Parts: sequence; C-alpha cells; structure tokens
Amino acid sequence: MAKKLVIKVTAGADAPERCSQAFTVAAVAAASGVEVSLWLTGESAWFALPGRAAEFELPHAAPLPDLLDSVLAAGRVTLCTQCAARRDITEKDVIEGVRIAGAQVFVQEAMADGTQALVY
Repeated sequence: MAKKLVIKVTAGADAPERCSQAFTVAAVAAASGVEVSLWLTGESAWFALPGRAAEFELPHAAPLPDLLDSVLAAGRVTLCTQCAARRDITEKDVIEGVRIAGAQVFVQEAMADGTQALVY
C-alpha cells in the first residue's frame, strides 16, 4: 500500500458528488495515518477561501468544512497557482495552512516513491 496519497480535485459545486468524494477520500486517508496532499484545482479552488466550503451542500455527505479541516490538520492542502491566478486569489486570501503551488510541485509529489495519485 502507498504511504503517501496525492489527490487532485478538479470539481467544485459544478460536480458536487465528485468533489465530495475527493475530500472524503482525502480525509479518511489522513485519519488512517496516510500522508495526504490534497490539490485544489478548477472550481474546487474556491474552497481555499474562508467560508466557501460552508456554502457547499450535498445530501448524505459529510460537511465539506469538516473534511477540509481534517485534511488541513493531518495533511497538506495546495491551491493550484494558475487556478488561483484565474480567480484573482492570492496567498493573503486563502485559509491558514493552504499553500499555492504549481504543476512542477504536483508532479514532484505525485512521482515520489511510495506515492499513489488520484484525480477527481
């Protein structure tokens, strides 16, 4: 089993089930002791901003703020550089603990030994 899990979530409120699945898998993995790196790309980029996860609703799903908090507490959350720029999001705008980084860092993380990468 991989010791590290890199998850790229490309969906937000536009595809709520896919978005929720990515956050759920990330939170469960982090709670299980797996080293998790969750990447917010595309429409999920908005969840890097304070309060935005609380606006997300999906019946029969764990609350997105709780899932995000779990990952932030036990893993790493990264906002895609280009996705942030397209939405005029800067480092001063994001939730504490969220970093902004680009494709080079994603590839580096995804290609590391003992790592499994998933894209939702």
